[in-house]
Amino acid sequence: MPTGGGVGAGPFHSQSNEAWFTKVPGLKVVYPSSPFDAKGLLIAAINDPNPVLFFEHKALYRSISGRVPADYYEIPIGKACSVRTGEDISIITYGSGVHWARNYADAHPEMSIDILDLRTLAPLDYLAIRQSVERTGRVLILHEDTLIGGIGGEIAAWIGENCFQLLDAPVMRCASLDTPVPFNIELEKNFMAKARLDEMVQRLMNY
Repeated sequence: MPTGGGVGAGPFHSQSNEAWFTKVPGLKVVYPSSPFDAKGLLIAAINDPNPVLFFEHKALYRSISGRVPADYYEIPIGKACSVRTGEDISIITYGSGVHWARNYADAHPEMSIDILDLRTLAPLDYLAIRQSVERTGRVLILHEDTLIGGIGGEIAAWIGENCFQLLDAPVMRCASLDTPVPFNIELEKNFMAKARLDEMVQRLMNY
């Protein structure tokens, strides 16, 4: 499933509709953020006896590169990846959000930011999510999908129900605007969750 914005393709070709499919019982949903993960998850998806929907972000095709081993390897479906550990705030994300979060953390060394790349959206790695919450007590869920109906709502609800005692602030979400994706590149930039990432981090840190 090619997905995602950032290429000026408008509302019918730049949607992030991964959350639609996480509602389907028995359907697994994976969403790699790097070439290494893409190969490992694709092999795992092919070998899995269950139906797996494999999301590929179109803008990441053109913007990132990385080493991919020639040897055979699998990345287990349902296992998140700790991109970096921190103590001040957790950013739980996937896909393009991983790169937004990493770049933000690099630009703000004064903050100790914990970044968790979910890699799989169904099933979610609840253990990794809980461990990230334990490390910081402040959680921002970042995704390119629109806010209403996004997977961030499900994750926030689970954290609220199962990790409430670990929180020092409300779980917050940073998502794209609840509008169709604009064709115009400048409007699309404002539509994207990335445009509000700093604002949401500051709100959470200052709570």
